[in-house]
Amino acid sequence: MAPTDESGQTAQHAPPFATPPLSRSPVQGAAGPSARMPRWLPRAMVLALGLVAVFQLGSWAFHELTGLLLNVLIAFFLALAIEPAVSRMAALGMRRGFATFLVFLALMIATAGFVMLLGSMLAGQIIKMVEGFPEYLDSVINWVNTTFHTELRRVDVQEGLLHSDWLRRYAQNSAAGVLDVSAQVLGGLFQLLTITLFSFYFAADGPRLRRTLCSVLPPARQAEVLRAWEIAVDKTGGYLYSRGLMALISGIAHYVLLQALEVPYAPVLGVWVGLVSQFIPTIGTYLAGALPMLIAFTVDPWYAVWVLVFVVIYQQFENYVLQPKLTAKTVDIHPAVAFGSVVAGTALLGAVGALIAIPAVATLQAFLGAYVKRYAVTDDPRVHGHRRRVPRGACPGFRLCLCLRRGADGAVGTDRVGACSA
Repeated sequence: MAPTDESGQTAQHAPPFATPPLSRSPVQGAAGPSARMPRWLPRAMVLALGLVAVFQLGSWAFHELTGLLLNVLIAFFLALAIEPAVSRMAALGMRRGFATFLVFLALMIATAGFVMLLGSMLAGQIIKMVEGFPEYLDSVINWVNTTFHTELRRVDVQEGLLHSDWLRRYAQNSAAGVLDVSAQVLGGLFQLLTITLFSFYFAADGPRLRRTLCSVLPPARQAEVLRAWEIAVDKTGGYLYSRGLMALISGIAHYVLLQALEVPYAPVLGVWVGLVSQFIPTIGTYLAGALPMLIAFTVDPWYAVWVLVFVVIYQQFENYVLQPKLTAKTVDIHPAVAFGSVVAGTALLGAVGALIAIPAVATLQAFLGAYVKRYAVTDDPRVHGHRRRVPRGACPGFRLCLCLRRGADGAVGTDRVGACSA
């Protein structure tokens, strides 16, 4: 008979080496083939990939359009600069587009006349230098022979220069760089045309542009936008006024020096130094001083040294004395803020940032100043830079002196006294 257990059921004997069946835990069951991926995970992955793609596309587009954005920024500030003249002519009954055209025509005529006059002067001086080069070379050779007791001749020097490897390499590099220079010139002309077109549209359609911006804003924001626009026009005009005043002072100072040295074309060179040093940032000072030095060298080499010394000294005077005072009065910002804004603008946008940094910071400062609540300043000597002298042993008026006392019941209290006993 088969053995039975207490419940009367037949007992089944397991094989002696059989492994008992393992029970499946809930965790293992969830990870089995029957488990499913969360529904939100595919959508989250697609969304993350989409965001990465949009970021990469935006970065690429911004990098490719940086030049265009800088041109638009320059054109906007140029339009702000000519806005008062265009508005004044439009108020007299002239069409705004025609008024803008007249302003640009006057600027183009003045620029073209100055460039032609300067180019003719420079070409004449170059021809004069080429014709007088043998005389300069003879004077240098005579000085070297007299000073160092040598026997150099002009023919030997000329043959050495013509057959030198340095001159051959320089000619090859110059020939190879002609195409690069031509491409840069064409690129500069295209950039100038782009800036001119955008600035013309900004100035001619200024009211329409303001209406377009205000149409997407509530009435309260519209007033703020119009006030910011007006502040930007005033500050940009003040900045150009200060630059024009510094250009006038610089031109007169250099004209006096060049006229005293009897350097030819002193008036034109004075105008050149004034305009280039003020309206071409970063490298304008060096470009402005190079041409007078070159012309002065044709008269006397020592005159070029005197011009260089004067340019360096005047530049320091302008940077640390003249420019901070004029900028603080016309643009109404602190000289340290003006200097810091130029440095920051140069670091961010290069020469363009240096040119527009001061009017941009002045506009931002004036706009934010309308929302800063100011209070009356207390009449304290320290506000005016004076320190209050306190007699030795006496308490200052602004500090409360409390001395400890012990009452009859043993409690500790404080008494306000006029002087410290400690």
